[in-house]
Amino acid sequence: MSAPTGLSSGIQQIMAMREQIIQRSDLLQQIHAAQGSTANDLAPSSGQGFADTLKAALDGVNAAQGRAESVTDAYQKGEVTDVARVMLARQEAGIAFEATMQVRNRLLSAYQDIMRMGV
Repeated sequence: MSAPTGLSSGIQQIMAMREQIIQRSDLLQQIHAAQGSTANDLAPSSGQGFADTLKAALDGVNAAQGRAESVTDAYQKGEVTDVARVMLARQEAGIAFEATMQVRNRLLSAYQDIMRMGV
């Protein structure tokens, strides 16, 4: 007894969707692991000063932007076909840059407040 054609194609679609979900889950786990290592890199140690911590954070943002650019270039060349991977890398870089801008704005505001203080 063979399965009807509609049932067979439905099963194939479900299996293809399952495979996509597994691939995306693996990609998210890789990104999460990379973010975990970045967070550990940014944790201040006892001998690390503010400037070193800030430089490490900026280096992390720069690395995220570099990864996003390389994945985008690979997608444009046809080397990478997963548009979700490209979009995730670009979003990660964008969020990291936006967070950096917010920190810069807060530091500038704090500096201005200190400069307005009377001695």
